[in-house]
Amino acid sequence: MKGFKVKDISFGEGELAFILGPCVIESFEHAFFMAQQIKSICERADVKFIYKSSFDKANRSSITSFRGKGMDFGLEVLTEIKKELNIAVTTDVHETWQVERVAEVVDVIQIPAFLCRQTDLLVESARTGKPVNVKKGQFLAPWDARNIVEKLRSVGAEKILLTERGVSFGYNNLVVDFRSFPIMRSFDVPVVFDVTHSLQLPGGLGRATGGQSEFIEYLARAGVACGVDAVFMEVHDNPEKAPSDGPNQLPLARLEKLINQLKQIHQVCSAEAFSISK
Repeated sequence: MKGFKVKDISFGEGELAFILGPCVIESFEHAFFMAQQIKSICERADVKFIYKSSFDKANRSSITSFRGKGMDFGLEVLTEIKKELNIAVTTDVHETWQVERVAEVVDVIQIPAFLCRQTDLLVESARTGKPVNVKKGQFLAPWDARNIVEKLRSVGAEKILLTERGVSFGYNNLVVDFRSFPIMRSFDVPVVFDVTHSLQLPGGLGRATGGQSEFIEYLARAGVACGVDAVFMEVHDNPEKAPSDGPNQLPLARLEKLINQLKQIHQVCSAEAFSISK
């Protein structure tokens, strides 16, 4: 496993990391509040995290859906959060022309699931030298994600994350194949489990995506028991009022208890794996 660090956050080095934050940057005040709250929770739990929030949700169900306030505003917000709170940040890129500017701000570049096969976007992101986290598309088998890794490595990328976020199962539904975690880890890269997006019901509300946040804890615990290197969860203080992905975001009030549970599961499973390896 080619583990690496992002600041003091370890991926693939035996620790459990987290990627957390609201789906979209709604305002400076809300983004800063969420970052502060999540940082405090992670400090109490003694875990490391990267703050995630998108400046643009480019694949919303409806033309009238809220997408965000744009790249200029979003990168300004992430810059201030990174500076004032001293935390690592990540966000999505959707087009090649965005990559250079985003790389100047973020600690990890994220490739959305629907764009995971876009060669030019992958190559441009890899060339920045930044760690790249690629969401495996809902349409892609886990063994086919090897091609993603090879595209990134073809231009020298060494810090690569692959993220599982469910696979399409009929209409308006996703399921997680837990075999995907060891399969993708076999490509010698750390693997992330995007729990909250795995519980989307894409287009399930007609003009918006539905979700099943009541199952977040169940999937998260199962994923950590399977040996993932990091857990990705979108978190919101009031999901019912969230302008994007509210139905599948984790309420902030449930975050601390879950993180502590996941930390304990990781410790138990890591100890058992070490015992078996001996």
